[in-house]
Amino acid sequence: MELKDIATVSGKGGLFKVIKPSRTGVVLESIDEEKKRFLVNANQRISILDEISIYTTDEEGSVPLQEVLTKIKEEFGEDPGVEANSDGEEFKAFLKHILPNYDEERVYVSDIKKLVKWYSIIRTNFPEVLETPSKEKAPEPKKAEGKEEKKEEIKDDEPEKAAKPAKKG
Repeated sequence: MELKDIATVSGKGGLFKVIKPSRTGVVLESIDEEKKRFLVNANQRISILDEISIYTTDEEGSVPLQEVLTKIKEEFGEDPGVEANSDGEEFKAFLKHILPNYDEERVYVSDIKKLVKWYSIIRTNFPEVLETPSKEKAPEPKKAEGKEEKKEEIKDDEPEKAAKPAKKG
């Protein structure tokens, strides 16, 4: 399971597993004991967690949710130290510890509450999502670049080859 397979729906609490797209929307399954499936229409607002970021005050402007969730796991493990009924200042201090440069004007306490709730749901149901993603990509072989250079050289030589008569055999 990855964050691209988990969604949130505006107006519905919790997280949902993306099952499959349909003609009129997306089939989702609740991430709880019931595992209830339902269709979300195209006119309902659905957000895939992989596409969510948290605003920051640095040049980048935001940090992907995956990085934030991974940092929470590294710092706090099983217990993030805040609960749904915690004070707003506790939530702000929690996020400040995880992400010191988060934008305090654009990230609301309600957003931080959702973050903590989502972390708890993901940690319980899909702990593999919280593992540090490998960012290493295999480097492209240099031979391919060399072949491209040869192709360009051949193009330069083509007028000379065209002047030679072709052998019939």
